[in-house]
Amino acid sequence: MTLLRGDALSAAFDRGSAAYDRLVAASPGYHAHLRRSARRLGLAEEGRGLRVLDLGCGTGASTAALLAAAPHARITGVDASGGMLDRAKAKSGLGNVNFVHAPVEELADRLRPGSFDAVFAAYLFRNLGDPDKTLDLVRNLLVPGGRIAVHDYTLSGSAVHRAVWNAVCTVIIQPAGRLAGDAELYRHLRDSVTRFDTAPAFAQRLRRAGFADVRVLPLPGWQTGITHTFTARTTAGAGEGP
Repeated sequence: MTLLRGDALSAAFDRGSAAYDRLVAASPGYHAHLRRSARRLGLAEEGRGLRVLDLGCGTGASTAALLAAAPHARITGVDASGGMLDRAKAKSGLGNVNFVHAPVEELADRLRPGSFDAVFAAYLFRNLGDPDKTLDLVRNLLVPGGRIAVHDYTLSGSAVHRAVWNAVCTVIIQPAGRLAGDAELYRHLRDSVTRFDTAPAFAQRLRRAGFADVRVLPLPGWQTGITHTFTARTTAGAGEGP
């Protein structure tokens, strides 16, 4: 199967948005893991005075995780899917978030360099046609010393972890997607993970993009070796200040 990209992927998420929250809620640890990854950004004083970008915010699950970790931060949520954003905007507790409907590729023209102190990106990079270009964009949007946390399905490289992922997709995720009428989207989910970087490879991608202090952190449960948090920071000279 050819992976969904660009407008085709946004349209698939639009169609799948109605059932999306219900399906991910059935995954043990899904929301707890997002909150753990958001805390790993290490935002001081509950984010007071900080500007945080939730890149690929979807229906707002990652946004809620950010607010739990940094309730005083000024959060901007961006997503290419209007259907997913509509779900996020309708959620109680997210009323103070500034939501922006835009593909990642347009953000360089819409957001100033050095606009953010931190970026959180959950389940995003394996869906991009050019993840390196997006990492360059993120580095430019961050202030010097700004922080990034990436939360995604990134297999460890172990054959066992790959087998677990394929089994979970075959037995649980893809059948649930078919029942919801979103078979194409959940086939994409499976294949986008198996074709993307392993965790060590994505860490190297971050380093090549100029990020420092790159760390790869595991998550517990069945997702061990399947889902990871990556944290890093920009160095002096990143961004140009607000």
